[in-house]
Amino acid sequence: MDKKLTTKIVAALLLCLTVTFGYSQESNNGKKLWAKSIINEKAPQLAVEQWLSETPNTKGKFVLVDFWATWCGPCRKVIPELNEWQKKYNENLVIIGISDETADKVKNAKDIKIDYYNAIDTQGKLKKELEVKGIPHCILIDPEGIVRWEGFPTLTDHELTTAVIEDIIKKYSKK
Repeated sequence: MDKKLTTKIVAALLLCLTVTFGYSQESNNGKKLWAKSIINEKAPQLAVEQWLSETPNTKGKFVLVDFWATWCGPCRKVIPELNEWQKKYNENLVIIGISDETADKVKNAKDIKIDYYNAIDTQGKLKKELEVKGIPHCILIDPEGIVRWEGFPTLTDHELTTAVIEDIIKKYSKK
């Protein structure tokens, strides 16, 4: 193969990889969402009806909001990973689960163990503002209040993973 052609092919592949990795968490790249996209936009004000845990201090931290319900199998499947992330990244990240169920319903779900902040919003105000139509739905907000990741956390090829969280924390932490 011609050396110039090989160089052009390699350069094109490197450009594709750079674009893919550079924007994979900052654009939806055609990802299916069951909510209105607010990626790279200011997150709406966090408002809950009642905290079932203590109220978190989110100042200067990344905030991962998880919309979930006790009856939702995929939601329940994500909880152990959210627990791990809260433990692992507690200096930089606050995880908040928000259910639109009653406090009694959430508190009485004994087989669910949540180690992160937990709240209810039976009116679903934030959920409605984001037009969330499918759960679990997560948004990851940087310390400046900008949404850097959104979506269904276990969606094939668009999963919210430890690597994604670490990349976002590294990229958007104040130096």
